[in-house]
Amino acid sequence: MSARATTRRRQLGATMRKFRARAGMTLEEAGRLIDVSKATVSRYETQTGPVKWPIVEALCRGYGATEAELHAVVALAKGVKQQGWWNSIIDPVPESMNLLLTLEDEAVREDHFNCLYVPGLLQTRGYTTAVQYASEMRLSPEEIERLVDIRMKRQEILGRPKPPHLWAILDESVIRRVVGSPHVMRGQLERLLEANESQHITLQVLPFSKGAHSAAMGSFVIIGGAEPSLDVAYIDTHVGSLFMEQEPELVRYRLAFDYLRAQALDMAASSALIGSVHKEL
Repeated sequence: MSARATTRRRQLGATMRKFRARAGMTLEEAGRLIDVSKATVSRYETQTGPVKWPIVEALCRGYGATEAELHAVVALAKGVKQQGWWNSIIDPVPESMNLLLTLEDEAVREDHFNCLYVPGLLQTRGYTTAVQYASEMRLSPEEIERLVDIRMKRQEILGRPKPPHLWAILDESVIRRVVGSPHVMRGQLERLLEANESQHITLQVLPFSKGAHSAAMGSFVIIGGAEPSLDVAYIDTHVGSLFMEQEPELVRYRLAFDYLRAQALDMAASSALIGSVHKEL
């Protein structure tokens, strides 16, 4: 099975588990709904085995999924064998990045809170390169160039006819931290100012004056699917990437983002602050 299929299969399995748990059913009860075995239901909740979308549809209806949820999950099941652009890369990407790219490729919105660096979807090439060279993981120039190329390719989703809505809240430290050089940073700040003029991007700055805030635990991303039940929270840590899909976890991060959105400067004031920092450089 291809890396793309494995990633989609993982997402499908997690969603099917979530829907069954929400309906309060056991594997046996779910199987009786559509006259299949417990083992079959279990297989659809794992990362292995073939997928027949009519079974996925029948299970989702039995679980009481909404029409929007049903449409999204069936589309996911039908697309299990589809290949993403990243599968053409000679060296395979890590599974965590594979999953992120799949989720992002199908997202309708992304909510970012960043307290260290500019979100990858808004980074300039020079900024991304500087971030990679600053990593404690010493990579060759060729490896760094490859990672930078992948990040630049990711940004193409913002240029689609129907791009996801990107809402980014940046801690003030992000716009003041000089990454690479003053020249690189000026270019990055100009990119942020340009982004905040887009109808598909909302950019806010959380100023130092707000003091302690509701996301002191660090940066995070909520990747939004066609329905809230398909959302996934993503955290990139120094020990690996975490994907959280359980409702209590999502509630926590959604609430944190709502508080941050309320505490941050509005778009005009955020652009004014970014422009002021740009002049200081």
